[in-house]
Order: sequence, then C-alpha cells, then structure tokens
Amino acid sequence: MARETVQVSRERVGMSRKGSLSDMVMEFFEEMEGERLGKKEGAESDYEENEGSIANLDEDELFWTSQYNDLQEALARNSSTEKKIRLDTEEAIQKMRAEGSICSCSGRDVEYCRKCLLGYVADQLKKRGYNSALCKSKWNRSLDIPSGEHSYVDVVIDSKSGKRSPIRVVIELNFRGEFEMARSSQKYKTLVNSLPELFVGKSEKLRSVVRIMCASAKKCMRDNNMHMGPWRKQKYMQSKWLSTPERITSGPFVQAAPVVTVPERQHRKQTASMLTFDLHLTAVKVV
Repeated sequence: MARETVQVSRERVGMSRKGSLSDMVMEFFEEMEGERLGKKEGAESDYEENEGSIANLDEDELFWTSQYNDLQEALARNSSTEKKIRLDTEEAIQKMRAEGSICSCSGRDVEYCRKCLLGYVADQLKKRGYNSALCKSKWNRSLDIPSGEHSYVDVVIDSKSGKRSPIRVVIELNFRGEFEMARSSQKYKTLVNSLPELFVGKSEKLRSVVRIMCASAKKCMRDNNMHMGPWRKQKYMQSKWLSTPERITSGPFVQAAPVVTVPERQHRKQTASMLTFDLHLTAVKVV
C-alpha cells in the first residue's frame, strides 16, 4: 500500500513538473510573439508618421510650384498694346529723370514724390495720344477689410468698332512693393521677386496676379503661424486697382503739382529707385 502511495505521488510530481515546463515554454513563445507584434506595430506607426510628413512636404512643394508657374503664365500675357504703353511709360520716367526735376508740392526737397510722378506719367501719356488719367480709388470699411484709398494711372482704349467694351490698362509704379512682407518665407519671396516693379496690364491680367499673390500670402502666414492682416486680403488688394476709381483727366498735371528744375550741381545723389515709394510719399532706398 505504501509503495502504491509513493508511486502515485511521484506520478503527480512528474505531471506537475511537466505541466510547469509546458507553461513556461508557452509563456516564452507568447512573450516572443508579443514583442514581435509590438515591434511590428511600432514600425508601422513610425512608417505612417514618416509617410504623412513626406506627403505634407510633397503637397507643400506642389502648391508653391503651381503658384510660381501660374504667376509666370499670367505675367507673360502681354498684348502689343500693353507692350507699347509700357515702353512709353518707361520713356516718360526716363525723361523726368533726365530733366533733373524735384517735387516742391510738399514744401520740402523730396525727389519724385508719388503724387507728382503719377501725374507726370499720366500727362506724358496723354501728350502721346492716350486716354490716360490719374486714378484715385476709395473704398469703405466692411466686415472683411478696413477702408482705404490708392492712386495709380490707367489708360482706357476704345474699341475700333465701338461694339466692344473699352479696354482698361492699369499702370502701377510700385507693384512689387505692394506685396512685400517683412517676415515671409523664402518661397513667398521668390514669387515677390518675380513681380515687375512697373506693372502695365489689363484688368483681367491684374486680377489673376492679385489672386495668386494673395493666396500665396495666406499660405505663407498660415505656415508661419501668423495672423494675416486684412490689408493683405484679396478683396482689399483688388479694391486698389479694380474698384471704380475717380479719373482725373484734366491737366496738365505738372501745373497742379508744380515741379521746379535746379542746377545740375545742386542735385542730390540718387539713392532711390524712381519707382519705389513709401506711405509718406518719400523715396525709399532700394537694397
């Protein structure tokens, strides 16, 4: 009887040991499988994160490439009329520089203030047979934008048949400066630098350029976590040139804004572009 009891006890111990060993082996393989699955899930998570970052970079690059190409396409649309007006505008500016004139309407020696230069250009174009005018646009404050005003020159060309609407060509002497921003990205600066300082173009062309630049400015501000000022919105920028302006066609403009000529030896050294002005109507140094 005692021998049978000992034998049963040994069998039970053996079964217990065998069960413990099996459990240990199973636990080992389960841990190995868990670690493998965990690494796989972690790798998949890292891959998805990296893939998302790459996708964002590709989308960002695609946006700026598309904006640049669209801008170049819009600027390249130049009719023979626009080219001729641009050439005559450049000659008018060169003539004013050659005459060595300074503006005296502000009561101080300020070379080529915006008011006098715009009037001079409009007057010279008028003498060349264009229906040119000094334009003053004003717009009221709304929920989206503040009120404002802007001056520029335009040329209106009537159709030969008289059946089509007149063609309006806008002349802006400081076009590039209208879109410059102090804290902008390099990609936005590339777009700004591709803009002409002297813009001469039809309303449709101007509308396309403004739309592209304002969308780019909005993207630039968002990427830099900065608030976009209402004066940079598309509606505000379009109001400068595309709202109905007051056209001043009577002249000559140089009499309304007197210009005097001084001897050559009294001329100040030219330190500014004739086409660049600040908000205080003084010349700004071009760097």
